[in-house]
Amino acid sequence: MNGLQTRELTLHYGEQPIIHNLSFSVPLQQITVLVGANGSGKSTLLRSMARLLKPASGHVLLDNKELHNIPSKEIAKHLAILPQGPVAPEGITVEQLVKQGRYPHQRWYQQWSEEDERLVEQALAATQLLTLKDKQLDALSGGQRQRAWIAMTLAQETPILLLDEPTTYLDMTHQIELLDFLFDLNRTKQRTIVMVLHDLNLACRYADHLVAIHNKTVALQGAPEEIVTTQMVQEIFGMEAMISQDPLFGTPLCIPKGKGRFIKSTSSSYVTIQ
Repeated sequence: MNGLQTRELTLHYGEQPIIHNLSFSVPLQQITVLVGANGSGKSTLLRSMARLLKPASGHVLLDNKELHNIPSKEIAKHLAILPQGPVAPEGITVEQLVKQGRYPHQRWYQQWSEEDERLVEQALAATQLLTLKDKQLDALSGGQRQRAWIAMTLAQETPILLLDEPTTYLDMTHQIELLDFLFDLNRTKQRTIVMVLHDLNLACRYADHLVAIHNKTVALQGAPEEIVTTQMVQEIFGMEAMISQDPLFGTPLCIPKGKGRFIKSTSSSYVTIQ
């Protein structure tokens, strides 16, 4: 398998070019995180890799086959996407939404199976939604709705997951729980995960492969510890920062310069940034 890749890909938003002549391969069975400034094209690139956006030119390939030539139901067996701001039919329950993830696996002679049921229950349990499965989606909080959509992509059980800002609407606790779950999913079931994250520190913690989008292309890519530097943050985000080491994981820790309260202390818990 050659997985998901782009070749000389150019994408437009209206008449405006967002991505230009980009060739990029998603590492198989790893967690890849796309980072970059707002408007850099991260979400646009992710949408094109899910066939939600037609290229202006170039190619998106799945196992060396042109993505736009593969039947939709066949694609849905190989990759699942959670876009920004998904919309569900009015009145649908959490369980009904999650069951939609099993649609690509249905056959005319077998509409629903014990395996389908098991995978739906497993997805609900993994996202802590079993007790809410009979609730209508529009009655839930933003964080609960986000977890319901993620449960649907998990029920789809594809080898590739594309997630556009999956931690949106989640508080700190649920952000870590979700990213821990995706990490375990990758490590135990070797799922290939590609996601857009705004938090560079969380991206560094969870990514095997970090991709920085800038000036309509991939500016840098590699292991976070190899590419995240003060110069990288300045060039990609236009921000001055100090790069330290996460005391728990050893991954790069970005400390942005700016204004805030300064606490004078002799304690080693505080660090003065010049």
